[in-house]
Amino acid sequence: MRSFATLGFLGAAALAAASDVHDLKTDTFKPFVEKHDLVLAEFFAPWCGHCKALAPEYEQAATTLKEKDIALVKVDCTEETQLCQDQGVEGYPTLKVFRKGSYDAPSTYPGQRKADAIVSYMTKQSLPAVSAVDSKTIEDFKTQDKVVVVGYFAADDKTSNTTFTAIADSLRDSHLFGATNDAALAEKEGVKQPAVVLYKSFDEGKNTFSDKFDSEALTSFIKTSATPLIGEVGPETYADYMSAGLPLAYIFAEEQSERDDLAKELKPVAEKFKGKVTFATIDAKAFGQHGDNLNVKVGKWPAFAIQEINKNQKFPYSQDEKITAKSIEKFVNDVVSGKIEPSIKSEPIPESNDGPVTVIVAKNYEQIVMDDKKDVLVEFYAPWCGHCKALAPKYEELGALYSSFKDKVVVSKVDATANDVPDEIQGFPTIKLYPAGKKDSPVDYSGSRTIEDLATFIRDSGSHKVDVVANVKKEKSEEDDEDEVAKATGDMPQQAMAASETDKGTAEKVTDKVKEAVEAVVTNLNDDEGGEADVHDEL
Repeated sequence: MRSFATLGFLGAAALAAASDVHDLKTDTFKPFVEKHDLVLAEFFAPWCGHCKALAPEYEQAATTLKEKDIALVKVDCTEETQLCQDQGVEGYPTLKVFRKGSYDAPSTYPGQRKADAIVSYMTKQSLPAVSAVDSKTIEDFKTQDKVVVVGYFAADDKTSNTTFTAIADSLRDSHLFGATNDAALAEKEGVKQPAVVLYKSFDEGKNTFSDKFDSEALTSFIKTSATPLIGEVGPETYADYMSAGLPLAYIFAEEQSERDDLAKELKPVAEKFKGKVTFATIDAKAFGQHGDNLNVKVGKWPAFAIQEINKNQKFPYSQDEKITAKSIEKFVNDVVSGKIEPSIKSEPIPESNDGPVTVIVAKNYEQIVMDDKKDVLVEFYAPWCGHCKALAPKYEELGALYSSFKDKVVVSKVDATANDVPDEIQGFPTIKLYPAGKKDSPVDYSGSRTIEDLATFIRDSGSHKVDVVANVKKEKSEEDDEDEVAKATGDMPQQAMAASETDKGTAEKVTDKVKEAVEAVVTNLNDDEGGEADVHDEL
């Protein structure tokens, strides 16, 4: 038995030694990063569940990317505390991309925590915005990713080249871009200069853009063509659907065979509305809870709903009606033409709303928050959120301070899990101030959750400059409140509590223009650990 144990220990040691992920310390991190052209760094904690789930994927990606001279490293934040603080780490795991010469300006890795996604993203980062291709490399380039975009221009066509390069630079995180001035190659590919061809591993295989080179039109073409006619919404595809910028029509069904049948039935409808609405199936067994975000009755499948991402609007199709090509075509047409009002999830308007903190629901949101005569502070909270519970008594005290200024300042709260709100909510609690006369420019609060700091924020960021700071009683610091938060959340050590909690109906965010409902989708689709849907474990 002893010999087996020894062999097991030696085997584990050999595996650790053979790792392609570099384990860095405070004194080795900066020299290593500055030495390499491109580095992906994971800041983790040994107790972090999401870090453990990422580990094998990260290792696999490191092995693949090693061949491309792209280094993957990791830093244990429980040991290298100051380094992680300097890097602005607020949760685990945090992944950051470092480029040579820009140590102080890393970017956050926005993709999935899967080996393929990491390899794809980092490969794109290693290439120039536009790679030069020719007759010898074009075929290989086409297969480098699911979607590649190639521009065919004459060498002296500066306008087309400039437009294409600018678009490639803005979309480089999503797709590979190449270009050639070989007229013979363009002819072989069936296009005439100037033109852009998007090659893809699905649907018809490629799409061609030969219209006038307008930046907006070309960008729209790329985003639309890169999205499958009817694909499947899942962790690996969600970001692509969001970046397309079109309303997303979900086809919910529990079995793959039923999703396939519905996709076949609705394919003509998807073709008719291509460029206006994107269609996708979604596994109702795995991600059915997202139906609640779309105001669809969970458990009653199949179901169909449209989500207008940019406006955070939901349009559920009646679950009492059968899903057919004819009925869905009419429904989609009515949504697109504005004949159907969006569905709004809202709690009842409170019969009495005279407390120090005004209660907002979806039905009175516009009336209260958009009152242009008042500075309105809004806390977006979730009933399960430990930090929200810890804040509650202080928030009530804050509201009471403005009892003599109700004509100028409103302190309010809204349960963002029970009410549709038009704001982008990435975590709980989220606090925003909507100043009088500037409702289109809300101010996000990122300070300490103390009464004094919140009152100072209202004074400094509000239009009325109401000052009640002098009336604030001495209070406990945020550090003193950690015990209360720990009791509320229950599963993290005190030193590991984060400044905010992400929506437990949502997980990895994706992308930067996502509204609150979109955040909910990302969570449902990307939860690595089933019951825990946080983007990352709390600090």
